[in-house]
Amino acid sequence: MSETKVKVKVDLVISNAAEAVTCVGESMEDIGVLTYAWIAIKDDKIVGVGSEDEVKNKFDIEQSDFIDATGKVVAPGFVDSHTHLVFYGTRVEEYAAKLTGKPEKLEKLAITTGPNRTVELTRNTPAEELFEQSKKRVMSMLEHGITTIESKSGYGLTTESEIKILEVGRRLGEETPLDVLNTFLGAHGFPENMTKSEYLDVIINEMIPQVGERGLAEFCDVWCDEGYFTAEESELILKAGLKYGMKPKIHADAYSYIGGTDLAAEMKMVSVDHLNYTPVEVMEKLAEAKVTGVLMPALDFAVGHKQPFDARKMLDLGMNIALATDLCPACYTESMQFVINLACRLYKFSVEEALKAATYGGAKALDLDDRGVIQEGKLADLQIWDVPTYKHIAYELGTNIVETVIKNGKVVVNR
Repeated sequence: MSETKVKVKVDLVISNAAEAVTCVGESMEDIGVLTYAWIAIKDDKIVGVGSEDEVKNKFDIEQSDFIDATGKVVAPGFVDSHTHLVFYGTRVEEYAAKLTGKPEKLEKLAITTGPNRTVELTRNTPAEELFEQSKKRVMSMLEHGITTIESKSGYGLTTESEIKILEVGRRLGEETPLDVLNTFLGAHGFPENMTKSEYLDVIINEMIPQVGERGLAEFCDVWCDEGYFTAEESELILKAGLKYGMKPKIHADAYSYIGGTDLAAEMKMVSVDHLNYTPVEVMEKLAEAKVTGVLMPALDFAVGHKQPFDARKMLDLGMNIALATDLCPACYTESMQFVINLACRLYKFSVEEALKAATYGGAKALDLDDRGVIQEGKLADLQIWDVPTYKHIAYELGTNIVETVIKNGKVVVNR
């Protein structure tokens, strides 16, 4: 007699999805759409993806919780791989004054402007207030389908303040449903009371060792651009971070091309972000080195960038691309859906490319292979959209189509 195979009991089943966008496939356009799909979840993992018969034949679902996704779309949770999440206050008065292009409006405000304004506010705000304001942003991002966030420091520019920002970021990951991955970005600018060489010494010999010894950051980043850090200085900073286990990332070619993207290819960095002035031959090097390019259309939109990035060329050259919000005081958006709207309409992404860049691409930009797709063995980080087809993600402007968010196998948003 043959033994009856015992079926694995599962905790949660998503049934009858009109479309399950798995984001599994070789190219950025291949998003692996399944129709009338069922998804089985046990603990924090996806254990089954397929038809109703396939899931019922393989798993014991009698005592499982069910979510009926009839007429709806299931997608991986968005992975936001570039944010400046932890800051205090806003720069709304400055933003409003700049809209008409009349500098006299800004002059009348008689306030500190630009990043220095945010540095001033963030340095002088107690950690608890910083946490509470940042937490509101995090929970709004979760409601918009984002389940993993990268959070950069950089609005402190002193060792004490940079550590405070990273500690708040770590606490956000512990006390909210999302995963928050910290990036040390002390090299986001310069304090007003130091020369660049003096500050470079502080970053390398004081900040990085203290951040590293506390285990506060997964990544180290630097702004490599005209008027910021050179490629040579960036290499010194990032190699110092590597000694403490911080993987290298870089802001490069946002306003000029000075070799930061070449360095990204040479060091095989986790990601290179912005890329407005990147030459085609360097895009080819990045594609060959498999460095993920992180593009932020909302930032280009918010600042009225004079040279938007050439996304179509990067995609056609085979670069792995991520989309990110770049949430910060200069680019205040909590919605990856808005980012996808912009990417498709203004930067010639297909809907499929944009969706994959916001999920699988974001995971690659954070060196994560356990999320960003709907596949057996991966984290059950999912979102359910109250629309009949995934193409609504690019079509609906300014709406939130997310109905349900599942993080680590648990329903954390139910709208």
